[in-house]
Amino acid sequence: MINLMLVDDHAVLRDGLKNIIEMETDIQVVSEAVNGDDAIAKVKESQPDVILMDINIPEKNGIEATRVIKKLFPEIKVLMLTMYDHDEYFMSAIREGADGYLLKDAPSQNVIDAIRGVSNGQSVIHPAMTKKFLGFCRPKEAEPELEPAEGRLEFTLTDREKEVLLCLVRGMNNKDIGQTLFISDKTVKIHVSNIFKKLGVKSRSQVVIYAVQHQLVPFT
Repeated sequence: MINLMLVDDHAVLRDGLKNIIEMETDIQVVSEAVNGDDAIAKVKESQPDVILMDINIPEKNGIEATRVIKKLFPEIKVLMLTMYDHDEYFMSAIREGADGYLLKDAPSQNVIDAIRGVSNGQSVIHPAMTKKFLGFCRPKEAEPELEPAEGRLEFTLTDREKEVLLCLVRGMNNKDIGQTLFISDKTVKIHVSNIFKKLGVKSRSQVVIYAVQHQLVPFT
């Protein structure tokens, strides 16, 4: 059973989400909060597995609340559900530890699937935000060199793996990566597998989120 907290200052929306979510047999709403401070206080009591978090809430906003909650309870997953498709909100939310970012125009089944996904360690990004994110990456020739840093797993990547990582973040498939870097599809698959293993991710969307949170690629 997935224990869920709903954080939104609109009671009608919370009630609607709760009714939809609790039709599922594997998800239950264990608590609700109306602002950031309320969420932080209640998360200590209810210990949810996943928090469905709005951004525009009183007191501490959803991004500020996420930062605090992730610091106190890093194992709890936070899925942003917001009307804002602004670049700065998306980037800030991911950098503060959000495990996913959905827009409120997403179908209800997508929200359900996203809750299950982040609970299982996946990362979820609304397609519209993925497209925006891919536009942030600078051309390869403007990419600065990554400096080694002790204890940072990403710096165990080889130079070629760093090139493949940037291609992954740009949304390129294996064939395009191979053509861009002049390597075979088989070699691309090996590099992608090594990157996933070294960064501890399981999907390309997780690669994107990891890259944002750890500033692995340059952005405009």
